[in-house]
Amino acid sequence: MKNPDNAVTFRGRFLGLAFLVVVQFFVGIVHVVLGFTMFVSGFSLAAFSVTPLIYSVYTLAYGCLTLLFAYLLWMGKPLGWLGTVGVSLFVIAADVLTVLDVLHFLGIPRLAAIGEVPFSLVVLAYLLQVHVRSKYGV
Repeated sequence: MKNPDNAVTFRGRFLGLAFLVVVQFFVGIVHVVLGFTMFVSGFSLAAFSVTPLIYSVYTLAYGCLTLLFAYLLWMGKPLGWLGTVGVSLFVIAADVLTVLDVLHFLGIPRLAAIGEVPFSLVVLAYLLQVHVRSKYGV
């Protein structure tokens, strides 16, 4: 199951892309469930956050966008690539600012920020590879 570029494929898609989509779906579902739960109950994982509503909306929006763009990636749509790159860049910026103690209004927990930055960097590193960009025409 190899394409002309010697990349391993699964159902006509790069294996790395299939793995990325599965992980993104999982991340999206977790964030939608957590965001919805926090929104409905008023609970915040950011225990010291003064803005639990904003963080729950942020988490819910991130989860929904992650699910949408993961689906579009799987379908081979350039908007899936562009949206995933955009969301990853935003998350990196917001989380780095949180770790540096500059961004407070989103209420992102520092521990979550520290974990999300490497994940988003790995996602970007994969999506910016030449064979992936050429698949999406970017």
